[in-house]
Amino acid sequence: MTLHESLLDAVGDTPLVRLTRIASGVPAPVYAKVEFFNPAGSVKDRAALGMVLAAEKSGALAPGGVIVEGTSGNTGMALAMIAAQRGYGSIVVVPDRTSPEKIKTLEAYGAEVVVTTGALPREHPEHVRNVATRLAARTPGAWYANQYDNPANPEAHRTTTGPEIWAETGGRVTHFVVGVGTGGTVTGTGGFLKEASGGLVRVIGADPLTSTYSGGDGSPYYVESIGHYLHPRTAEDEYPESYDPSVVDRFERIGDRESIMTVRRLAREEGILAGGSAGTAVAAALRVAAALTPDDLVVVLLPDSGRGYLSKYFDDGWLRRFGFLEDLADTPTVADVLGDRPAPLTALPSTATVADALHAAGALVPVRLPRSGGNATTDVSEVIGAVRPQALRALVAGDPSASAAPLRRHLLPSPPAVGIGEPVDEATARLDPDTGTAWVLVDGRVSGTITHDALSPARAAGPAGRAT
Repeated sequence: MTLHESLLDAVGDTPLVRLTRIASGVPAPVYAKVEFFNPAGSVKDRAALGMVLAAEKSGALAPGGVIVEGTSGNTGMALAMIAAQRGYGSIVVVPDRTSPEKIKTLEAYGAEVVVTTGALPREHPEHVRNVATRLAARTPGAWYANQYDNPANPEAHRTTTGPEIWAETGGRVTHFVVGVGTGGTVTGTGGFLKEASGGLVRVIGADPLTSTYSGGDGSPYYVESIGHYLHPRTAEDEYPESYDPSVVDRFERIGDRESIMTVRRLAREEGILAGGSAGTAVAAALRVAAALTPDDLVVVLLPDSGRGYLSKYFDDGWLRRFGFLEDLADTPTVADVLGDRPAPLTALPSTATVADALHAAGALVPVRLPRSGGNATTDVSEVIGAVRPQALRALVAGDPSASAAPLRRHLLPSPPAVGIGEPVDEATARLDPDTGTAWVLVDGRVSGTITHDALSPARAAGPAGRAT
């Protein structure tokens, strides 16, 4: 057994495991680089250690100092673990969508956790990175890790992750599939594999459908620690300096539902409990492997453990509330009441006028933050209110000049939301009996409306009243 002088010596040398069941239908073998074997549970241990060692060497981080970082969780946990082992303090700023498990883990390592709003433009003073920068500036002895622009991030993967994969496969790897977040993993690992193979290894980025990395509109998605979100009010979008786009040969774009269902399959068919971004990567790897031959070899990187997401991707109730799971056979659900799957609702931007809403279909229309090139459906987190076209038509009939008024002057509060696969009794409980209307979510996006009156008969009927 190998003896280590500290836990940090155990970072890296993670196993490469063949996926035998979930990938049984594809011709090329698929191997998973299982990064949750790192001490703090994710691939970010590598980058965090590399950045800390570089900061110590340069003098930017002195003994007794404080490590500060803005992160969705994994880099923060890795830095907090390293800080605890090396005697530093740590302050970690996380967005409010970060899972409770990650926050509790950070606190367990002794980190001071600061939670800020996640869906903010890059220029906003409360944006995760701006809060972290401000805290670092006013904290004595602080060092801001800045994983997004720190060259030690990709360098850690160039010197560890890439060489490990090359050695473990005996140089046989032909395709490397990985999610792109800060870009450090794909840049460092992919860059090394391309050089080692003389340019023969193909690097495929696994990306959420709406991420701007692969051409999406930048709207929100539900898989954490991956992709590039763009707030509609961000003045100038900037990619992390850790990311070199030239390393990626192409992208596979994966929707939230496919990512989530794939990571659940990974747990139940392979016994590998991994995080949501691993589902994105494995779904992409299966697509890639399906078009290859047995002579090829696909390596897919699984960034972290599913233990940090037990209240999300592995929680059936959470998935039903957001419209990702439709699995109840003996209980009336919102889908049963609707009968047919709802057509996507086209949301109006908050910059629209009353005239723009006069021809909108439906009794209640969502109003969202303005976003160019938006999808047919809108993530519920970007809905800021609602309007009733019938009321606006009556308003304009009495005063034609009102049609030019900004729509934001006539916004109603946004109603609650229910998932399409949610049990009727749970959905009904969140609606007002007199005026209750709710958005219906499919994959976290507003795709219809339903009323308390429509739900009540099915609730009273129980399982026997289920529609067929």
